[in-house]
Amino acid sequence: MKCKWRYRTPKEFDDLLVCEEDGVLTELRFEGSRTEGNHSDVCAMKSAETRSRVSRWLDGYFAGAAPDWLPPMRLDGATPFRRMVSEEMLHLPFGTVATYGDIAKRIAAKLGKSRMSAQAVGGAVGWNPICILIPCHRVIGAGGKLTGYGGGLKNKIALLKHEGVEL
Repeated sequence: MKCKWRYRTPKEFDDLLVCEEDGVLTELRFEGSRTEGNHSDVCAMKSAETRSRVSRWLDGYFAGAAPDWLPPMRLDGATPFRRMVSEEMLHLPFGTVATYGDIAKRIAAKLGKSRMSAQAVGGAVGWNPICILIPCHRVIGAGGKLTGYGGGLKNKIALLKHEGVEL
């Protein structure tokens, strides 16, 4: 059964909605995000273990730590390309950014291609159902441009500032 619960963030961020299924994190989105309607209804039978793990990770992150572990999570509905992009985002260290073009070049090299579309990467980054843990906020446009963010540009800017990124 898929369950949803709210994680209370520090005041400069919107709260997070957390979805879990069978003890595994499946979604993490800012409240009011453009995809909030994708969440399941709140249910009473939450996994205490999953809630504890996700909360511990987020507590550490919002306290300024760069957690070196991830709670169990699953990317439901991810295509192989979306999985590749998610893996690339997982390799972006706390406090750093990469452009869509940077990620496109890395994936092209892995696939033995001469080039890859930065726009295709942008679509996969925008699809990401588990924000912050899979750090899509660390992906920016060419020339340092802060492009759209499913959780709202206000939250993207706050996350990057929280990580010490100079904007």
